[in-house]
Amino acid sequence: MKALREYIFALINPKLASTAVRVAMVVGSILFTINHGSALIQGEMTNGRWVSGIVTYMVPYMVSVHGQYTGRSRRAQV
Repeated sequence: MKALREYIFALINPKLASTAVRVAMVVGSILFTINHGSALIQGEMTNGRWVSGIVTYMVPYMVSVHGQYTGRSRRAQV
């Protein structure tokens, strides 16, 4: 439970966020284009698709923070 709490705080850590935002913008944009690009161009974006599109950016952000958090935690143990 402690590790989960620390990870949640890591999600808003400014030191980790700057890199994570860049990763989310690049990876999220690529995934958004693949998954929703045609619907966006054709004007067929539903509320569900917009929610999915937001998640498309959130997941790379969270994965990036997790990687940074895990790396820092492991280096601190050495």
